[in-house]
Amino acid sequence: MQAKFLTSAADARGLLAPEKPLIAVSGKSNVGKSSFINLLAGQNRLARTSAEPGRTRLVNYFDFGDFILADLPGYGYARVSQAEKGRWAKLLDAFFARGVSHVLALADIRHEPTADDKLMIDFLYRTRTPFTVVATKADKLGKTRLKEAARRIAAACGTGEGNVIPVSAVNGRGKEEVFARLAQVVAAAQNRAESAGEAAEDAEDGE
Repeated sequence: MQAKFLTSAADARGLLAPEKPLIAVSGKSNVGKSSFINLLAGQNRLARTSAEPGRTRLVNYFDFGDFILADLPGYGYARVSQAEKGRWAKLLDAFFARGVSHVLALADIRHEPTADDKLMIDFLYRTRTPFTVVATKADKLGKTRLKEAARRIAAACGTGEGNVIPVSAVNGRGKEEVFARLAQVVAAAQNRAESAGEAAEDAEDGE
């Protein structure tokens, strides 16, 4: 199916609890989240892109058929007020409390992960939330530098080099690798759901 926009949530009351696997996209405000989502969707305007960072202030949900994708508010934008940052933090706490199958944590491949990037990764480790680092803007580096940059990001995030996928919204690099990872996530979620269903049936039979 063609990916489509579902809804936006400004507070905990608007958050969804979908039956499909929920995939979240996180990253700083200028890392290219909207361009990345449009790349996955094969559409130019599914997620709104802007030259001004900090425009995504809601949790935006998209239906990708086998899974629901949630675009989280971009972090690290200095011009946002402390009150707004506090609202975002409460929204994200409520979002993750509902459970998420996997997080695609975006980081700019050209630079060392920021302090905010590392805080996000630490949060994912602390909450035992599975994640993959998506290293955006891979077209900005030559092929010989990509592997070195991915290795550097993996070390900074405390994860394996195989858990970092260089991606470019310009030339499509990494799209297939991301979808392969998401296929694994969806299959694992479906297996867990089937196992839970079988366990429930066994419990009923035993009563």
